[in-house]
Amino acid sequence: MTNKKLSVDNKDLHKNSEKHSLLDDVQGLTFGVFACSLGMVFLTHLGFLTGQTAGLALLISYLTDYDFGTVFFLVNIPFYWFTYHRMGMRFTIKSVICVVGMSAMMKFVSPAISFEHLDPLVGILAFGAMVGAGLLAIIRHEGSLGGVGAMAVTIQEFTGFRAGYVQQLLDLAIFATALFFFPWPIIAWSVLGSIVLNSIIAINHRRDRYIGR
Repeated sequence: MTNKKLSVDNKDLHKNSEKHSLLDDVQGLTFGVFACSLGMVFLTHLGFLTGQTAGLALLISYLTDYDFGTVFFLVNIPFYWFTYHRMGMRFTIKSVICVVGMSAMMKFVSPAISFEHLDPLVGILAFGAMVGAGLLAIIRHEGSLGGVGAMAVTIQEFTGFRAGYVQQLLDLAIFATALFFFPWPIIAWSVLGSIVLNSIIAINHRRDRYIGR
């Protein structure tokens, strides 16, 4: 009886909840992009990898010496067709803004931060926590950082299979490819960061709990 009542109350909360205002979205997406950019600074300083389109862009950046921000923007372009047809124009526009914002933010934030010493464990945990929190903010304001993130959110919307778990599976495919180019300790640290990041999203991003849309 209690569980049934809680379920009904939860539905009522979803029904009566207010959507984010424009100011809410600007604040949330800006925080998300900034937090993700900070996390990527920790990761790139250590020379580690990550998954999703950011991981693919980082892999290309390491192998070619092209700027990460530029590669990240270009890698995401083919995915906009998918986001438009599956998630709509609003989601796509927000995703484009976030991708462009992060590409620009990395050019500003990365040169502004330096480390005399950064322990790999602390660095990878900081990366996972900051990017995880940043992506949560972006997702909850109905946006993404493109590519894999958009696909993961779409799969969760249509199947109920959590976005964090989808991303983890796709990240493992990227890490498996990276084994051909990088020593296994780098991949091992990178996988740890990916697990921290995706666990934060999987545990915290649930539509049956979060109602502030």
